[in-house]
Order: sequence, then C-alpha cells, then structure tokens
Amino acid sequence: MPNFRFHHLKLRNKLVFIYIVCVFVPIVLTNVMFYHVTTINIKNQKTADSEQAINELKAELGAVIEDAAGISYLYSINKQLNNHLNIVHASHDRYVESLNAISNLFNRADKEYKTISSVVIMSDNPTILASSHIIRLEDEMRNADWYHHIKNLNNTYPYLYVTSDSISVIQKLSDRRSETYEHVMKIDLNMDYISQILDLSSFKGDFYFLDPSNQARYGRLSSGQPSVLITTGQSLSLNDIPRPDKAIVISKQYRNNRYLGDWTVYGVLDEEKILYDVRQSGQFILWFAGINFLVPTIVIVLVSRSIHTRIQKILKHMKSVKGKNFERIPYHRERDEVGELAVEFNRMSERIENLINDVYETELQKKELELSQRQAQLHALHSQINPHFLFNALETIRMRSQMKGEIQTAKTIQNMAKIFRKSILWKRSFVTIREELELMESFLQIQKYRFDSKLEYHIEVDQSLLDIEIPKMTFLPFVENASIHGIENVPGIGYITIQIAQEHGQIVFLIADNGVGMDQEKIRELHHYLHEEAVMGDSIGMKNVITRLKICYGESFSFTIDSAPGGGSRIMLRLPLDKKD
Repeated sequence: MPNFRFHHLKLRNKLVFIYIVCVFVPIVLTNVMFYHVTTINIKNQKTADSEQAINELKAELGAVIEDAAGISYLYSINKQLNNHLNIVHASHDRYVESLNAISNLFNRADKEYKTISSVVIMSDNPTILASSHIIRLEDEMRNADWYHHIKNLNNTYPYLYVTSDSISVIQKLSDRRSETYEHVMKIDLNMDYISQILDLSSFKGDFYFLDPSNQARYGRLSSGQPSVLITTGQSLSLNDIPRPDKAIVISKQYRNNRYLGDWTVYGVLDEEKILYDVRQSGQFILWFAGINFLVPTIVIVLVSRSIHTRIQKILKHMKSVKGKNFERIPYHRERDEVGELAVEFNRMSERIENLINDVYETELQKKELELSQRQAQLHALHSQINPHFLFNALETIRMRSQMKGEIQTAKTIQNMAKIFRKSILWKRSFVTIREELELMESFLQIQKYRFDSKLEYHIEVDQSLLDIEIPKMTFLPFVENASIHGIENVPGIGYITIQIAQEHGQIVFLIADNGVGMDQEKIRELHHYLHEEAVMGDSIGMKNVITRLKICYGESFSFTIDSAPGGGSRIMLRLPLDKKD
C-alpha cells in the first residue's frame, strides 16, 4: 500500500523527497546531535574548571586565614606580651619601656604579612596606655557583635568572624579563671588582598562564604560588586541565595580545621552565561540547515524540470492516441532516457497509424458490410411475418376459448400474446425490472397451464428496485431453464422460488428449484460452455444472457450455480446498480 501511494507522487516531488530523507534530515540530525554533545561537553568542562577555581579560592582564602591564625598563635604564646598585658605598670615610662621591648613582635607582623590589615590587642588593664596595636577594652567594644560571638569561648583556638565587608580572626589571650585582666586580639584581613584574589580567580560566578550554620556572611557577585543582600549584622540563608533558572552550584567545605571547620566556599554559576557562545552557534546550525535545504532543492527543481516537462509532453501525446491523433513529439536530439523514450514513442505512433490505415480500416469496412447484410436479412425475415395478423389470430382464439368457457386456455393465450408483443415491440436494449417481472409472470402462467398443479412458484422482489433498468430478457432465460430442464422430469410437485434484492450496491437475482439437479461434472461443462467462444447450442438463452451481460457490465457482474443430483439447482446473478452503456 505505501508503494502504491508513493507512485502517485510527481517525479519532482520524489526527487525532493529523496533529498530530504537521504541528505537533509541526516545532516540536520547530525548537526543537532553534534550541538547537543558539544553543549554537554562544554558544560561539563566549564563545571570542572569552575570547580577547580573554587578549590583554588578555597585554598587561597584558607591560606590567608591560616596566616592570621598563625599570628594569633604566636602572640598567644609570647611570654613578654603576656607579661606586658598582665602586670600593673607603675608609671607611663615603665609602660613605654615595656612596650618597646615587644615592639619587634608587631613590626614583624606588619612587614611580613601583607594579607593582614591590622592587629589590635584590647585589654581592660587600667595601666595600659593606648597605642597603635594595644588599646583599652571599653564597654563599647564589649557591646559589639564580634565580642558576643567570643565571650563564652576559651582562649585555646582563634575564632573566625566574617561580615559583609571584613574578615577577622579573633582570639582571647587571657583566661579569667587564672588571670585578673581580659585581653582580646582581633586580626583584620586585608580586604583589598581578598578582592584581588577573587578578581584573579577564573571562577566567573557569584561567590559566597558560608558559616557552619549555612548563613552567607560574605558575598561577591560575578560583576565584582558585593551582594546587596548581605549587610553588616545581616546574613543570607542558603535557601535565600539567588540562583538563575539553570544554575550550576559548587560547594566546597573546609574539613578537619579547628577554626575553619564546617565553613563553606559556595559558588553559583549561570548555565546560560557559560554556554552563551554555544547557544549562538546553534543559530548558525539553523542557518546552515536552511541553506543546505534551499540550495539543493532549487537545483533539484531546475534539473527535474527538464525531465518533468518532457515526460508530461510524452504523456499528453500518449493520451491523444486514444482519439486517433498520432501527432509526433517534437524531438531535439536529446541523448538522455527521456529523449530515447520520445523517439520510441514517435516510432510506435507511426507504426500504429500505418497499421490502422492499412488493416484496421479495411477490417472495419468488412465488418460494417457483414452487419449491413445481416440487418437486411433480419428485416426481410420480419417483413415476412405480419405481427398484426398473429396478434389478431391469437386474440380470436382467446375470445373463442373464453366464449366456450375455457378460461384457463384463454388466459394462457393472452400471456402468449403478451410475450410475443413485448418481444416484438421492445426496441430498447434496457427495460425496468418491473417490465421484466411482467414478462416472467406471463411465462410462468403459461408453464403452469402446461404442467397444471405440478408447478408452484413464488416471487419476492425489493420494491425499491422495480424501476431499475437492466438488459432486457436478463432473468427470463433462467426461469425458462428452471421450469423446463429442472421441473419437467420431477415426479412430484415442482417448486420455483425467485428473489430479487439488493446487497452491497448490487442487484441480486436468485432462482432456486427442486428439480433433478446436476452433478459437478455437468456444472463444469456448463461453465465451460457459457464462457467459450463457440456456437450456441441447447442453452442458447443462458449463453445469450451471459454474452450480453459481459458486453454491458464487463467484469462487474457475477454468475454462480449450485446444484446436486436430485437436490435441485440454485442460480445467483449479481448485477451492479449503475446502468452501463
């Protein structure tokens, strides 16, 4: 079935179809698959690069914090510093003298650690004078947010304190259980140095620094600006961190670190941004696919036109042959297959024309002459019989029989006259089923007169078919065979059943009898006889009907016989509802 439908396509459409299926679609699918695979590979590569960048940021940021923690450790174990903070200085001079003794400790931190912005020690020792690195621990400082985070901690490890604009390492230098005064050291990291680390990083997304409770304390956007959602004293929860529709999240947590433990470096990437170049290349794929489709299609149309138009011309001339128009196809010495086909068609047309002129017309004239002779003989035969004389004679016999009380004989003669009149007066090739039924009933009445009570018949007709036209005397020969050949030799009562109905757009004529029937060999002989081109014999009526139906309907009618010896016969005839010319 698909092949049959494919044959309906024009040659040009077939060429375009072949190109689309065999060239264009594979190219588009290949490009789409390549684009998809490339997108996935680039995404994976960008993700891996970003993850590596986050790892580097984590390491560099951790190193800076480690430097600050190292300083806090050195200060916490320095005995001179501890002594300076805890003794009661008798005078200002003694304080300055003690401060100069430990000044190298602060100078070293200022010179060697560029990652440190400031180192400040706060003490509530009343004899301490404020300087650049040691100041008094005032109530204002105790009310600060960073102090609340460390007031309940011991002095063993430093505490990391992060805000939106600063990162500090804070450590207690005193133990209130054994020391009189409280000392707190606060080391602020160099935020310019932190910003430089982020600027030089290959990570191109938003960066956040999360504390152990997953609160973002520090944030920097991909544009280089700080996150406006994180301010002094206000953090941002993990779930509230802005993420694009297609986000790539990279999270790296510090492990096994006493003061950085559970802090997390958190990065957010926009997939659309990192794949922007790849998305742009997708538009080029569409453009290339359109060009790949349009240009070859135009070429196919131009090339196929030379084939298509010439084939159409050949087809036009082939159709004109039916009207005995043998005009030659103009030939311009084309060397392809279509040109050769045109040459062969011209040669065939010439031979057919010559054959028709030399043979067919001669035979036609001969057939017309024979037909004229037969018609003349038929007219001569008809002229020898005066139908009016026969009608008048039969009518006289009928009236005499009726006068003598022979009603059945008179009815039979009337039926004979009716059959004879219709056979003479029917000039048409087609009659209605109603007219055919009248003729059949007249014939059956004659046969009933002949066989007396030995013959019974029953007729059923679909009333909607009465005005349908069929070839004249189509059913009567079958009724004749059923009554004469089927019922005549039956010892008992002979039954003939006739049904005329419609089924599946066909007229169905069914006649059945309980006559002597036929064996299968006889049925095969009858079929062979009805379909052979031989002289008509005993079954001239049936053969005449089959021959006329072939002429009228071609192969659109069917004829079946079912019979068995002693079991009667059943004949079914199927005719199309449409009248044929």
